[in-house]
Amino acid sequence: MHRRLIAPGAFVASLLLAIPASAASYEPGAPGIGDPYYPAYGNGGYDVSHYDLRLKYQPGTDRLEGTATLLARTTESLSRLNLDFLLDVSEARVNGTKAAFSTSGEHELEITPRNPLPKGTEVTVVVRYAGVPSAEKAYGFTSWLRTPDGAVAAGEPEAAWWWFPSNDHPLDKATYDVSVLVPDGTQALSNGTLQSTSSRAGWTRYNWRSNKPQATYLATLAVGRFDITTGRTENGIPIVNAYSKDLGDDAGAARASVERTGEVAAWLTEYFGPYPYNALGGYVPNTPQVGYALETQTRPFYSPRQFASGSNVSVVVHELAHQWYGDLVSVAGWKDIWINEGFARYAQWLWSEHENEGTAQEIADHVYASRAADDPFWTVRPGDPGPENQFHIAVYDRGALALQALRNEIGDAAFFEILKGWPAKYAYGNATVGDFVAYAEQVSGRRLDALLDTWLYQPTKPGAAAAERVGVAARGHGAVKAPKSWKKIAATNSVHQHEGGHGAEGGHGAEGGHGRGTGR
Repeated sequence: MHRRLIAPGAFVASLLLAIPASAASYEPGAPGIGDPYYPAYGNGGYDVSHYDLRLKYQPGTDRLEGTATLLARTTESLSRLNLDFLLDVSEARVNGTKAAFSTSGEHELEITPRNPLPKGTEVTVVVRYAGVPSAEKAYGFTSWLRTPDGAVAAGEPEAAWWWFPSNDHPLDKATYDVSVLVPDGTQALSNGTLQSTSSRAGWTRYNWRSNKPQATYLATLAVGRFDITTGRTENGIPIVNAYSKDLGDDAGAARASVERTGEVAAWLTEYFGPYPYNALGGYVPNTPQVGYALETQTRPFYSPRQFASGSNVSVVVHELAHQWYGDLVSVAGWKDIWINEGFARYAQWLWSEHENEGTAQEIADHVYASRAADDPFWTVRPGDPGPENQFHIAVYDRGALALQALRNEIGDAAFFEILKGWPAKYAYGNATVGDFVAYAEQVSGRRLDALLDTWLYQPTKPGAAAAERVGVAARGHGAVKAPKSWKKIAATNSVHQHEGGHGAEGGHGAEGGHGRGTGR
C-alpha cells in the first residue's frame, strides 16, 4: 500500500497542546466494531447517519479525487476516531477545524480532533483525498475492479476502503449522496435515484441519492460507457439498468435477464412484502476478471460471466431477494450471513416453482440426497460458518435446505407469514440468526431451536430420521433426480467460486468480497 501522511510534526504537537487536561477521561475509538470474523473492520465510538461524497474520476489513469463529509454522533467520549480507508489523505477536519491524522494497520485512518468529543456529540468529519485505487491492496486483495473504460467498486464484506472513508460494517448504516464528475461521454452509476446531471468544460457530473439506511458494502460506484435503459414498475418505482457497451457475446443474455428486474421484484413482494426502496435496477459492467454478483442496494452488480452460458434470471432473483434479506434487514455480525444467503437461495427455489421447473421440495430432496455423509459440504455450519467459509456453497444450499425443513415442520401458512413478517419487523436495521429463530418460534407457536440446530449448526449431515421427520428425501436414500432448474442454479454457483481474497461476494467464496464467489 502507498499512503502518504501530510501532517507536519509541529502541527501535530500544537494540536496535542490544545487538548485540555480534562481530555484524559477521553479514549481513542476502537479500530474495530467488535465483529469476531473481522476484528479490524468498522470502528468503535461513533455512528454515521449520512455520507456526502463528492468525487472526480479520470478513467484513463484511474485517478480518484474526493471530499467525503460524514455526519455522525459519538457513542463514547472520544479523543480520536478511526475510519476504514486506503487512499492518500491531504486534509481532515472535525466540526470545521483541522484535525491531525495518521494511518495504522492495513486500512485504518486515525483522526485526532483539536478538541475531544463528548459522548452524544453531533460530529461532522470532512476528509479530502486522492489516489489510484487499483494501486492499493489490503490483506493481499482489492475490491476495486478496473474495466476497459473505467472501474467498479463492488465487493463483500468490503469495498468502501478503495473509494471513500467509512465505518465499514453493516451495523452502521447511513443514507448517501454520491456526486461524481467524469469526462463527457462517460457515465457514473451509484445507488438510489439520479437527482441531476450537469456538464461543463468537458466534464459531466452525476448526482445520486440513497434515502434509506444502507450498509457500506452495499454502496457501489461504476464509471464507464454504458447503454442505459429506464422504466417504472407498476407502482411507479423508477428502474435504471445499465450494460457496458463492450459486453460482446454476453450482451444479449445479460439484457434478457436484467431487464426482467421489475417483473421479478413484483413477484418477490408476494413473499417478502412491499419493495422497501424508491429505486430499482441492475448493472453489468465489463468485469470478466470476477464471476460474482452482489446485492448492491437498489442496483445489484452482475458480472458478465453470470450470462456466459445464456440468460440467468435465477441470479436476478437471488440479488433482488437480498434487497429484503441482507439490505433491508442486514446482519448484526458477519457470522449471521445465513440470514442473507440462505433466504436469497431459497427465493431461487421458489422461482423454480413459479417457472414450473421443479418445486422447492424437489430441490431440497436433491440437495440432501446428492451429497454423501462424508462430503465436506456438511461440515460447514450455515448458522456460524466461520470467516473462511462465509460464502461457502453450503451457506447457500444447506442454508436453503434448512428453510425447507422449517417449512415442512411448521406448515406453509406460518412459514410464509414468517418470510413476509421478518423484513417488516427488522426493517432498515440489523438482526442475528438467534433473532430469526425467536421470531419463527413466536409466529409458529413451536419450539424450533432443536430443529434449526440440526440443520444450521451441526457439522454433520442430518441423519435419515431427522430428514424424514421434515419430509426431506422421503422418497428414499439413493439418488434423487435433479429438477429442471438445478442446472441453472448450479451454473450460478460455478461462477461464484473463490476469486482470491477474503470472501466470495466479492471475495470470500460466493459473491464478491475478498475474493468471494457464489452470488451474494
